[in-house]
Amino acid sequence: MELAHSLLLNEEALAQITEAKRPVFIFEWLRFLDKVLVATDVKEKQKKLVEQLTGLISSSPGPPTRKLLAKNLAALYSIGDTFTVFQTLDKCNDIIKSKDDTAAYLPTKLAAVACVGAFYEKMGRMLGSSFPETVNNLLKSLKSAESQGRSEILMSLQKVLNGLGGAAASCHRDIYKNARSLLTDRSMAVRCAVAKCLLELQNEAVFMWTAELENVATLCFKALENSNYGVRVAVSKLLGTVMATALIPKQATVMRQNVKRATLEEVLELMATGFLRGGSGFLKSGGEMLKVGGSVNREVRVGVTQAYVVFVTTLGGQWLERNFATFLSHVLDLVSHPRATQTHVEAVYSRRCVSFILRATVGSLLGEKAQIAAAKDICQAIGKQMKAVEAVVNDANSENKAGAADIAASQHVMVCALQELGSLVQSLNATASPLIQEPSIGLLETVTSVLLHPSMAARLAAAWCLRCVAVALPFQLTPFLDRCAERLNNLKTSPEAVSGYSFAMAALLGGVHQCPLGIPHAKGKMVVSIAEDLLRTAAQNSRLSLQRTQAGWLLLGALMTLGPSVVRYHLPKMLLLWRNVFPRSLKELEAEKARGDSFTWQVTLEGRAGALCAMRSFVAHCPELLTEDVIRKLMTPIECAMTMIIPSVIKAHGAHLKASAAMVRLRLYDILALLPPKTYEGSFNALLRELVAEFTLTDNSANTTTSLLRSLCHYDDSVLLGSWLQETDHKSIEDQLQPNSASGSGALEHDPSSIYLRIPAGEAVPGPLPLGVSVIDASVALFGVVFPHVSYKHRSVYIYIQFQNSVGSILNVALPFLPDLESENKSTLGPEEVRKSALTLVMGALDNPNPILRCAAGEALGRMAQVVGEATFIARMAQYSFDKLKSARDVVSRTGHSLALGCLHRYVGGIGSGQHLKTSVSILLALAQDGTSPEVQTWSLHSLALIVDSSGPMYRGYVEPTLSLVLTLLLTVPPSHTEVHQCLGRCLGAIITTVGPELQGNGATISTIRSSCLVGCAITQDHSDSLVQAAAISCLQQLHMFAPRHVNLSSLVPSLCVHLCSSHLLLRRAAVACLRQLAQREAAEVCEYAMSLAKNGVNITETGLEGVLFGMLDRETDRKLCSDIHDTLGHMLSSLAVENLSHWLMLCKDVLAASTYVVYRTLKKKDEMDDDTMFTTLGEEDKTKPSVAPRWATRVFAADCLCRVIMLCENANKAHFDLALARSARLKNPKNDFLVLHLSDLIRMAFMAATDHSNQLRMAGLQALEDIIKKFASVPEPEFPGHVILEQYQANVGAALRPAFSQDTPSDITAKACQVCSAWIGSGVVSDLNDLRRVHNLLVSSLDKVQAGKGSSSQLYRESATTMEKLAVLKAWAEVKAETKPKCVLKSTEEDEDDFGTVDELPPDSLITLVQPELPALSRLWLAALKDYALLTLPAEFATQLPPDGGAFYTPETIDTARLHYRNSWAPILHAVALWLNSTGFNASESVEETAAAMPNSQKRATSIMLNQTPGTPPTTKSLPELNKDRMHLILGVSIQFLCSPRPEEPVEHVTSCLQALHTLLDSPCARIHIAEDQLLGVELLSVLHRLLLTWDPPSVQLLVTGVVQQIVRAAQDYLQEKRNTLNEDDIEEKENPLVLGEGGESGGLVPGKSLVFAAMELLMFILVRHMPHLSSKVSDSPSHIAAKSHLSDESARLVAATVTILSDLPSLCSPAGCMTVLPTILFLITRVLKETAVKSADNQVPPPVSAALQGIKAIVTLPTVKTDETQKQWASLIRSTLKKPYPCQKKSVTHQQDPVLDEVSILTAIALFLWSASTEIIGVQSLQNGCINRFKNALNSSDPWVQAKCYQLLLSVFQHTNRALSTPYIHSLAPIMVEKLKAVERNRPNNNLELLAVQEGIKVLETLVALGEEQNRVQLLALLVPTLISYLLNENAFASASTVSKDLHEFALQNLMHIGPLYPHAFKTVMGAAPELKTRLETANVIIFMNLRYKLSTKKPYCLSHEIVLFIFKRYPEPF
Repeated sequence: MELAHSLLLNEEALAQITEAKRPVFIFEWLRFLDKVLVATDVKEKQKKLVEQLTGLISSSPGPPTRKLLAKNLAALYSIGDTFTVFQTLDKCNDIIKSKDDTAAYLPTKLAAVACVGAFYEKMGRMLGSSFPETVNNLLKSLKSAESQGRSEILMSLQKVLNGLGGAAASCHRDIYKNARSLLTDRSMAVRCAVAKCLLELQNEAVFMWTAELENVATLCFKALENSNYGVRVAVSKLLGTVMATALIPKQATVMRQNVKRATLEEVLELMATGFLRGGSGFLKSGGEMLKVGGSVNREVRVGVTQAYVVFVTTLGGQWLERNFATFLSHVLDLVSHPRATQTHVEAVYSRRCVSFILRATVGSLLGEKAQIAAAKDICQAIGKQMKAVEAVVNDANSENKAGAADIAASQHVMVCALQELGSLVQSLNATASPLIQEPSIGLLETVTSVLLHPSMAARLAAAWCLRCVAVALPFQLTPFLDRCAERLNNLKTSPEAVSGYSFAMAALLGGVHQCPLGIPHAKGKMVVSIAEDLLRTAAQNSRLSLQRTQAGWLLLGALMTLGPSVVRYHLPKMLLLWRNVFPRSLKELEAEKARGDSFTWQVTLEGRAGALCAMRSFVAHCPELLTEDVIRKLMTPIECAMTMIIPSVIKAHGAHLKASAAMVRLRLYDILALLPPKTYEGSFNALLRELVAEFTLTDNSANTTTSLLRSLCHYDDSVLLGSWLQETDHKSIEDQLQPNSASGSGALEHDPSSIYLRIPAGEAVPGPLPLGVSVIDASVALFGVVFPHVSYKHRSVYIYIQFQNSVGSILNVALPFLPDLESENKSTLGPEEVRKSALTLVMGALDNPNPILRCAAGEALGRMAQVVGEATFIARMAQYSFDKLKSARDVVSRTGHSLALGCLHRYVGGIGSGQHLKTSVSILLALAQDGTSPEVQTWSLHSLALIVDSSGPMYRGYVEPTLSLVLTLLLTVPPSHTEVHQCLGRCLGAIITTVGPELQGNGATISTIRSSCLVGCAITQDHSDSLVQAAAISCLQQLHMFAPRHVNLSSLVPSLCVHLCSSHLLLRRAAVACLRQLAQREAAEVCEYAMSLAKNGVNITETGLEGVLFGMLDRETDRKLCSDIHDTLGHMLSSLAVENLSHWLMLCKDVLAASTYVVYRTLKKKDEMDDDTMFTTLGEEDKTKPSVAPRWATRVFAADCLCRVIMLCENANKAHFDLALARSARLKNPKNDFLVLHLSDLIRMAFMAATDHSNQLRMAGLQALEDIIKKFASVPEPEFPGHVILEQYQANVGAALRPAFSQDTPSDITAKACQVCSAWIGSGVVSDLNDLRRVHNLLVSSLDKVQAGKGSSSQLYRESATTMEKLAVLKAWAEVKAETKPKCVLKSTEEDEDDFGTVDELPPDSLITLVQPELPALSRLWLAALKDYALLTLPAEFATQLPPDGGAFYTPETIDTARLHYRNSWAPILHAVALWLNSTGFNASESVEETAAAMPNSQKRATSIMLNQTPGTPPTTKSLPELNKDRMHLILGVSIQFLCSPRPEEPVEHVTSCLQALHTLLDSPCARIHIAEDQLLGVELLSVLHRLLLTWDPPSVQLLVTGVVQQIVRAAQDYLQEKRNTLNEDDIEEKENPLVLGEGGESGGLVPGKSLVFAAMELLMFILVRHMPHLSSKVSDSPSHIAAKSHLSDESARLVAATVTILSDLPSLCSPAGCMTVLPTILFLITRVLKETAVKSADNQVPPPVSAALQGIKAIVTLPTVKTDETQKQWASLIRSTLKKPYPCQKKSVTHQQDPVLDEVSILTAIALFLWSASTEIIGVQSLQNGCINRFKNALNSSDPWVQAKCYQLLLSVFQHTNRALSTPYIHSLAPIMVEKLKAVERNRPNNNLELLAVQEGIKVLETLVALGEEQNRVQLLALLVPTLISYLLNENAFASASTVSKDLHEFALQNLMHIGPLYPHAFKTVMGAAPELKTRLETANVIIFMNLRYKLSTKKPYCLSHEIVLFIFKRYPEPF
């Protein structure tokens, strides 16, 4: 392939490769040329290039090659010289004129045609003079050409017209005359080409939309007859555009010619003709037309429907806005015309079409304001229709048929109008509130009036519309229900009212699940009572019997959708009702057959169908209530329904009961399919007989078929079934053209129960299929459920029966196997005869002419192979298909059996079918080359793709031949065979997946495979069909995943961006899915390449790809597509937002501002400037007008994006949240951008969102506001020290919050706002209490609402909504209370106090003044909420303990939803209660009277529950201790229950709040006593905390846990000390030792589970091992353990320190014997921690664990409890062994450089502590003594002066020890070394302060030794000290040049000498006298000082001298002074 990459074709390389590979080589060269031509100077090589390219025309190039060849030739002439262009043109014309009609010459002709088109398109008027000849030439060829030639010529003509524009006017009529006849060509590709050609022609040919307008319309209608989807799209585009141009012509053409414009009425009338009468006989008069009868061709109607949408879209949203009323009236007239509604199914289809027109125009072209206006117009239209209907109904005297016809027609108008109104309101969501609130519109009155319409369809549509309004505006749901209930009650005697209002109530109940806040529980009771009343009174009035029965059961069915929480209360009543509808026994059943007339039977059957339907709803929506007992009770009526023989009744009473009987069967099948088959296994045989009869149509003369086939076939088979139409924008209307019956004919009136069921995904309105189809569907589905449970012997019988009866209904018969084979799972199909029967049935279907059936048979075959799973069975099936394919020549057999092979591989997998792989592949490759039958090619290639997919790596050996075939076919198969190309795309994708990551390789084979894949992708990318393009994108996406370097993003991304505005949904989906993948890895490159399109003026504007995607969110309704857009934007945001903040914030701001800013526009490429472009034009350019403002859902997404940007910045750079840093960084580099600089924009956006109409947007806005407050609260304002940056936005925050507290705001928004309030108050932003009161008052008003109690305000939502709101208020107050703990406030950063450093500063306790007034009420409410929470968290078995009337804030009915709200709120409340109790609460008692007085009556019941009373009992006042005990139990109970097992998804804040609450609580003496008195409580708490540590890792949690543990231990210490003190006082006489108190007693045993010390040690040990794993031998010996000791982080160090501190406290809780049990472990741990963490640091700082360990050692060694007679010996050996521990480290000989250096000082300190405090235990132990002395010696000899200094200090304490037995050995051993060290200083004077410090400390020790020495030894001691000190003195010369440190040493020595002299005068004189040189040096030193002093005094410079030296100088040298 690389050889093809040259400017000129490499003919040598071409000659050397095989014939088969040449087309690929040539195509690759043309691809390369296409890329490089633009950037190359071709003048030198142009001649040769033209030669080579024109030579290729004659080489029979395939379709992709000729397209590329033509493009390159045209490009070559447009950038090079044009001398030979006419010559080349003539050459092409000669080829076109050629009379050679052979198939071999055809590709050459087509290539010439393509070249001509490309020349004119590229060069246009430059070729002007030659165009008449060219056009004539093409038109002549057109007449004789075959279909491929015709479409190529037409495409060429389109290009000629495009290039020449108005210049080709002379040929326009000729082209029109020749082309129009081809609009009805038998080839669909030709029709498409004609439509596109005429579409191009109409741009300039005025006659097409003036004189020829009607003819064009007629032609289009004819072209739509028998058309396919592609033709319908193309023709509708032509028709719609021509009609739009006729209405509003292009300005330029109008100015050139005097054109008569068509009126809107004329244009719409023309289009209506097609909709109502189709294409035939158009010119007959209307009367004749109606006489002829016959139905409208459906294809024409669907095509015209699409044309309407094109017409309106072309005219644009503003035109629609202005003319909506006219347009609406016209489309509604369409559906009221008798010809549109000849049969019920036709009426449904017409309604679908009209609904599609309205949805596609109003839904996407109009902005929210215009949509509200449109909704008003629809309301008026409905009102007008309803008045007309009422007039007819009231005019009962004149029995005119016209009136009845009017009503029949009006029902369809009503359905369309109401469905569109419902969809509009639902899409507008809360922004539709003006429609309800403005009385002038009267939407509700209008819609409810239709509930009385005589037609059921209209009543159901009105009910559906009400449901849509209620879902969009949930606050209307409860009032609607009440209004309907009231009207139903008032109009009980009207059948229409009973039916209509019950429909409305059922619809509203069905919509409740879409409203998160629900409806009040009481409404369920209301519905049950209404339904009961209807059923009870049904028999009283025969005129109303049917309606009341249906209505009653419908309401009960709808009630079930409210779920178990509501239904639970009514279940006994329901079971009774169900039992009473059916006969109790077989005897009663037989008896009733003999009675009753046909009407009674109809009512009975309807009642039973209704009861079964309500049962089905119950089973589907309340599975939790389906206990065995309930199922048993349900089975009684169900079994009766199964045995009820209906046919005999129908025979007796007439066929009109058939529908009611069918409904009973449908309901029965539905409920049985939901119940476990075991429950009715006794009835299997009878049931299966009935089912088989049902779908083999035994009792049914009509040949009805099932609708399930497509859904049960595999999704991947869509290309064979054409079911990809389900994935288009036209799905809802294209459905009606699908071959299987009833497709797309769904309508609400077929099954009223669907009004309350959930809508299937992807549908706007529920559309149950006609009853006949639904029954077959249900029977098939039930057969699939039951068949696997039938015994083997019966299976073959049922299969045989099916086979016998399958003549008329083969479709229905094959189908039941699909679901039952799916459900077989791992069971087998059964013995041989069962398999044989099944196989015969399925194999027969493989040869059926119906493609859907062949697909189903292939699917069934694959699943059978999977279920049986035997190699022989699979081999037999495969061999049968092999033989059939080798012999068969008919298309049907070849397609069916080739698919069978694919399905076998798909379901058995590569390994199971490996042995057949070679044969399968060879057969399918051969079939794929059958050029005579595109259908065979399609099926065989599809099967091949399935095999490649399922075989995986096993297919690797067949990749090259398969790829070679795929490329050959791609280059030769005509583009019109789109299905073949789609399958080739699938094959290519499967091959790429099979080769997988290997594609990255560089081997020759892999390179060839990769380049072949890229060529294949390029060909499919360039195909005209959108499905093929989508397949290409999918292949490139796969390639990018496996070999990203080889996919060229610079060409892929722009093509994807162009596809984003494709009219094909599948292509848009594929493009966005690919962008999503690319954005994950290379977001920056994707955006960059997309912006390159902006320069070319395509569909990207300055907002870039992101702007386009945001714009798409406003138009797209497909869920998958929107989800992918969200993901793509999310990936781009994550990668790019921080670097490009301004851009992203601007995007979000534009969307949130909902301005008319153009986020997305489609600009036409700029052509040459001619006089046309001077005028504003119609069509594409019209879209440059502002598009619709972003809709609410997009704005919500933008607000979410804002929150994500804040989060991303938080993880990026500190400067984003520091104004001073950001400004300084901005000064250094102006390109730097930081979030804090955009704070005003952030606040503005959050404010806009929080105050919007849309509730979802308000929630998102409040969330954004909360995030902003939390992240920016502490950011200081550099210009005003002491203030924060958010202070200036107080007003904005207050204004954003205020609306959320209004009376009509939904609870969830108020709850969110409370959260923001608490964040704002607690953030400490506001420094003035008065300013804070604005927000504080909102919380106060909410608190008043909470105190008002339950049920005080009118209830709109479920009771749990009130619970949520009240708890949110209490939580907010709790969070504010938590913030009242004193904490530091901002201080001025400057030294001097500025004016504004102290103004308005918020004192630490000022928030208390806000909370204090509310505390009495708050504390009660908090305690009540906690009590509720405690009860609600009880396990299910304690449910009886729950109060029957609910709690303080929840009702028993809404207990499940209330739990969630309590779960979100309890933690802050717990913390607040702990704080309150800690400050005052334990002293606060409350009497019931006070509580009752403080609360209104409505809450007294709740209060009594709170205080453990049953309402009505006399109050019992508890004493304060009892009350406190209850509170303690409550708080500890809640905490322990939560901490036992916090769920992983639990926010960490809950855990921290709970731990802080415990810590705070244990601060108070009362709580300490409580926990210490009950030791088991403390043990329990410790074990729970230990468990918490096992699951929660954050260090913050662990630190809090250690804090709580410390509190528990301290509480126990205090309590034990108190007991010991008491014992000391009381039992002095008895001489009992109080020290024996404590854990361990006299034995020393600690009992796990009862011992507090043991529990604490377990927990602390866990923390230590978590942070220092090598402490545990188990951990350090495990293979997973990493040997290297890592440095502890700061948090870990703090944790270890806290742990060690607590460990050292534990012995104080033990008795002496107990101490001996725990101390070995504790001392081991502490010394190990000391050893591990005592690491030398550069600044000689002591790490927290070391200081904690030293403190711990000190505490333990000085313990009073251990030194008893019994334990003395044990204690001594313990101390000795511990002291032996610290010094083995010194034996390390080899140290690695990276190993941390041990901190000697800490180890020495520990030794000193032992020596000092435990001297008695250590004295006389020689080995210990030697070890310690050696340690000190090493330290003294250390090279580190810091170690020396510290060693001297520690020795000083040892030498001074009172016990001389301890100190003497140390003095004897170490003093000589010290003296030597200090004497050596004379030779090696200190160089720095540290060394000086070491010398000074050493001298201090020597001085101490002198002092300690006895009088007789003092002279000898001073003889050591004095000479040493004198040796430090400098002589006169040395002093002048000495360093500062040296001088300091000199002075230090002199001062000490002056100090010693007077202290020991006699000894001093003796020493001085013995050595005269000492005296001389001392005097010299004094002279130096004297001279210095004199000099300083003369210069008046300060000079500091010690007191002693000055005195000495005065005495010795008094003269100068």
